[in-house]
Amino acid sequence: MLCEEGDAIPLLSLFHDRFSPCSIVSADAFILAFDRALRTLSGTSHSARISPASSMADPALGETERREAAALMRVNHAGEVCAQALYQGQAIGAGDARVAQALAQAAREEEDHLAWSEARIAELQGRRSLLNPLWYAGSFAIGVAAARMGDRWNLGFLAETEGQVAAHLEGHLARLPEADTRTRAVVEAMRNDEAGHRRTALGLGAEELPGPVKLAMRLAAKVMTTVSKRI
Repeated sequence: MLCEEGDAIPLLSLFHDRFSPCSIVSADAFILAFDRALRTLSGTSHSARISPASSMADPALGETERREAAALMRVNHAGEVCAQALYQGQAIGAGDARVAQALAQAAREEEDHLAWSEARIAELQGRRSLLNPLWYAGSFAIGVAAARMGDRWNLGFLAETEGQVAAHLEGHLARLPEADTRTRAVVEAMRNDEAGHRRTALGLGAEELPGPVKLAMRLAAKVMTTVSKRI
């Protein structure tokens, strides 16, 4: 992203010398990112698409099944909070308009996921993670760092993230009660979107990330999912 003097504000530089020559973002981009952060964390997200669960009857679940489904959806909601922050950070630093557009499209679809998850959590009488502000802040910083490494690595990070999320959602489908068709419909739609985002990133020339980076991403995701299921 090119920056002009007088039209930007400083942004924390995480890797200094290896980032693009300009480590600042436009004021408009920062304001939009801040607005999205407020909407994400306040629980006022709206979906552009109808929830996949909207046409399905709410199943009769036992108390244990209800609690487990609510906990799993809390984890998924926290993941969508992370996705909003991550893609905002990545888009701010994207140098190629096609990359920025792909990230923006992914963020819009992830906002649907966020709203669907919020709605299903409420139906299950659950709650959102209390640590969502922490997840958001950390993911935004990671997104900015990924963007500063260049567009191919930025796309590589997107592709790897979506691949890991799709696998994570597949695991949730295996754990959800078969009778809970509403939750399963939401999770299946989310999984399909994530796979589509990965294909888009690969099609735009994503660079495969080194093994240690993939492992670090898995470990970070494990911490988030484990903690958010309880807190």
